[in-house]
Amino acid sequence: MPARRSDLLRMRRLAQALDGDREVGPADVTRQMLAVQAQDFGAACWALALRTVAPSRSAVLADLDAGRIVRSWPMRGTLHFVAPEDLRWMLGVTTARMVAGLTRRHRDLELEPPDFVRAQDLLTAALSGGRSLGRADVMALWEAAGIATGGQRGYHLLYFLAQTGVICWGPTHRTQQALVLLDEWAPLSASRTLEPDEAIAEYLRRYLAGHGPATLKDFVWWTKGTVAQARTAVAVLGDELTTLEVDGTEYLVTARLADTATATPETRAESAAVHLLPGFDEYLLGYQNRDPVIDPADFERVVPGKNGIFSPVVIARGRVAGTWRRDGEAIEARPFLPLTAAQERGVERAADRYRRYAD
Repeated sequence: MPARRSDLLRMRRLAQALDGDREVGPADVTRQMLAVQAQDFGAACWALALRTVAPSRSAVLADLDAGRIVRSWPMRGTLHFVAPEDLRWMLGVTTARMVAGLTRRHRDLELEPPDFVRAQDLLTAALSGGRSLGRADVMALWEAAGIATGGQRGYHLLYFLAQTGVICWGPTHRTQQALVLLDEWAPLSASRTLEPDEAIAEYLRRYLAGHGPATLKDFVWWTKGTVAQARTAVAVLGDELTTLEVDGTEYLVTARLADTATATPETRAESAAVHLLPGFDEYLLGYQNRDPVIDPADFERVVPGKNGIFSPVVIARGRVAGTWRRDGEAIEARPFLPLTAAQERGVERAADRYRRYAD
């Protein structure tokens, strides 16, 4: 059905728990969104917290320490927060393609199958019994056993063992997380088991529930899957999905989200709401085409030199309206779109939420 861009953006804010009913806790946010990009640990913690009723850094860390959220590389070679029961079936969809794509890189690093086996054996022995190790300790363990970790060898060993379901990032460790055995931290008995077509359909269902509306290309890019897989998912889901046409582009959306948006018109508070999102937030990064959210002419203001490092952003009426940073106690917003007086006040309210979270 035809729709305006404002309708599209409001549905996305509802799906991502930025507007409407926020989630109760960080683990609830993770399940709602299926996966939250988390290569920057501090930024990802704020990404979860800001979508909850009462943002709290300690609540995020508590869910990590309790194993209610895990961190791994479920897709795109990028770290994400996911729910423990979802990680294995997600890896079942993505691992084969991701590992196959690294064959040449492993050859360049002189990593052979026996290296991965030996690294796994050493790490499994060190972690068994509920133990955990920080990244530096794991590298030291391998180096002491004669496995060189320099030149990204250590990273690729960790990545392969995570991709193949041996390890994941678990409890907090100093300012980051420690590595644990996936079978101990998130037992197989508590994981969902899905057949291949069920799994790719669940991937699309959950992606759209937490990110929609989105295009089929957005989904293929997000998962680094195939168009054939995506089309299978659409066929399996059938009437669970509907479409929106915005500016000549067709977007997929769950029927449930479309009905929710129709039944709950935008409130005055939502129209004036401003959000201070962290760098690498799913609201901007969760799609191949970001034009609905940010003017292409402003993109380099968020990613200077297109260097892959995304700055924290100010969101007003669903659009990127500027960047922001914390300088001591001060929150400095740098808008590059004009803000109304109500939105200026919204910046201050959003800054207060972040201060309460961070302090």
